[in-house]
Amino acid sequence: MGRVSGKAVVITGAARGQGRSHAVRLAQEGADIIAIDIPFDPGVTEYPLATAEELAETARLVEKAGRRAVVRQADVRDRAALRAAIDESVAELGRLDAVVANAGILPIGAHRPIDAFTETVDTNLTGVLNTVHAALPHLGEGGSVIVTGSAAGLMPGHGDVAQAGSGFAAYKYAKRSLVDFVNTLAVQLGPTGRRINAVHPTNVDTAMVQNEVMYRAIRPDLESPTREDAEQGFTSMHSIAVPYVDPSDVSHAVVYLASDESRYVTGLHLKIDAGALVKAGL
Repeated sequence: MGRVSGKAVVITGAARGQGRSHAVRLAQEGADIIAIDIPFDPGVTEYPLATAEELAETARLVEKAGRRAVVRQADVRDRAALRAAIDESVAELGRLDAVVANAGILPIGAHRPIDAFTETVDTNLTGVLNTVHAALPHLGEGGSVIVTGSAAGLMPGHGDVAQAGSGFAAYKYAKRSLVDFVNTLAVQLGPTGRRINAVHPTNVDTAMVQNEVMYRAIRPDLESPTREDAEQGFTSMHSIAVPYVDPSDVSHAVVYLASDESRYVTGLHLKIDAGALVKAGL
C-alpha cells in the first residue's frame, strides 16, 4: 500500500472499464484522482458508452478508498475544454503528478460508414494528444505520462479485415501512431525529469469488447454469436489460454508506471496481452 501516496493523477475515460479500474487501484495506493469523462453519443459505436452516473460512481469508489476525487465532464476531442477541466482540477487539488490518457472507442464492423474512422481517430489519437498536452504544464520533475495503447497497434497491417471495417482500421492507426508519439516525446521529456510510457493490452473484459457487434466481428460464421461463442475466437489469439484480461491486470501496470518505482523508466511499451504478440511472431 502507499505506492503512489500523496500523488494526484488525472484519468480520462474514468467513468467505467479500464479508467475506473485505474482510478480505484491508484486510490487504494494513496493517490487523489481527477476523473474525466463525458456522456457520448453511442451511435458510432453501437454499444453503450459512459454515463454521468457511472462517472459519479467512480468518484464514490475513489472516496471509499479514502482519497479525494475531483470529477469533470470534458470531451477529450475538445482541447480547450479539456485544458480548462484539468487546470481547474489541479488548482483544486494543488498538484498533478501523473496523467493516464485512457479514453477510447472501438466501432467495429464492416457496415460502418467512414464516420467510424474519423470519430475513432479524433477520440483515440487526437484525444490522447489533447490530454497529454493539456496536462504537461502541470507536471514537474518526476511527472509520469501513461498512454493506453493496444496490442493491435503493435501488429502489422492496416485493419483491412473485411468484417472489422473502417472503425477498426482507425483504431489500429491511432494506437500505432501513439507508439511513435511515446518514443519521440520520451526523448524530449527526458532532460526535464519527466517520462512517458504506454501500456498495450489485448482484449480487456469491458463494454468495448463485451457487446453483440464485437461478437459478430469475431464470429462472422454465426448468425447470433454469444459471449461464449466469441470467447473461442478471443482465446485463439493468445498463447496463454484466456479470452481476455481483466481491467485490474492493466491497472497494476498503471500503478507501477505512476509510482516512483519506475522513476527511470521511459519510452516503455508494456504488453499486457496474454502472449498475443509473441504467438503472432512479433
